[in-house]
Amino acid sequence: MAGPLRGRRSGDRVVDPVQEEYSQLAHVYDDRWKHYVRATIHETLKRLEVRPGLEILDVGCGTGALLSALERRHPKLMLAGVDPTMAMLEIARSRVSENVALEQSRAESLPFDGASFDVVLSCSMFHYVRRPLLALEEMKRVLKPGGRLVLTDWCDDYLACKICDLFLRWFNEAHHKTYGRAECQRLLAAAGFDRIDIEVYKIDWLWGMMTATAEKKTTAEKRS
Repeated sequence: MAGPLRGRRSGDRVVDPVQEEYSQLAHVYDDRWKHYVRATIHETLKRLEVRPGLEILDVGCGTGALLSALERRHPKLMLAGVDPTMAMLEIARSRVSENVALEQSRAESLPFDGASFDVVLSCSMFHYVRRPLLALEEMKRVLKPGGRLVLTDWCDDYLACKICDLFLRWFNEAHHKTYGRAECQRLLAAAGFDRIDIEVYKIDWLWGMMTATAEKKTTAEKRS
């Protein structure tokens, strides 16, 4: 998730605030935010076109809820997930099959060769990323030409998210920044994505989200 650490030193080591927070929350995460997790997975899957044999990577897979939903609904997919927090990955491993590849990694440095995946997913993790453009460039790098990105996160265009973002920037070390639709569009374009579409919506009466979809240009499109 995060890039250069906005952490503090504990003895001779730098404490990563994302890993520290989610190591503590891993065992209660799914129960504490059950409605939120269910709603964001539903909205992400609504915008995902699936066919057997697709290779899909979930960046910031957390406890594996999205990967588990995909595996149950579409058992013939090739699935992988990365997350920086080992405690979250341990829970993810307990809920998906051994066929799902899980790696400890940040979005800014994905442990895969270029052009490895048909789809890259990211659900509710982008507001933790310290270097968002680098993360998007990495997601594009591991996509095959014509591959698709589906990114769901909080939307700063909604007042509740804007207030929460300001509060968390002051009081939560793990949080970095929440984006609005226009800024997300600019980041995706700067990363070189094509056919960008961003939908904004509420998952309840208060909380606003957005899902961005975009494609990696094919070789032919790059030449033209």
